[in-house]
Amino acid sequence: MLKEFKKFIMGGNVIEFAVAVIMAGAIGLVVKGFVSMIVMPFVSHFTGGVSFKEWKIVMDDAVLDAAGKVVTPENAIMYGQWIDTIINLLIVGFVMFMIVKIYNKMKKKEEEKPEAPAGPSQEELLTEIRDLLKK
Repeated sequence: MLKEFKKFIMGGNVIEFAVAVIMAGAIGLVVKGFVSMIVMPFVSHFTGGVSFKEWKIVMDDAVLDAAGKVVTPENAIMYGQWIDTIINLLIVGFVMFMIVKIYNKMKKKEEEKPEAPAGPSQEELLTEIRDLLKK
């Protein structure tokens, strides 16, 4: 059983899958940073300085004590953060689409390499030998 597990783990598919998961996580972090640090400031600029992350529907206000300390935090629907997440999803999806498209294009070029021309068939060789023997 240990040998089977070792064979499974060391197999190409598992290693490739692990690399793909790690790369997807890294790409996700890069895209999240891109969206929050570059895209969203532009969006905020064109929406009058309002950040999506601040957009929310407050259902219950926060309860404060006499010292101003929060006793009960506010209950709010944070739809602005959800919009930010949707933008992240769309950009990650687009990046992954482009990676797969480039990969498929490279793979197709490898498959399209011309094959070596086939030699004469057995019948053609026998016909040639026959003709040479007749001479």
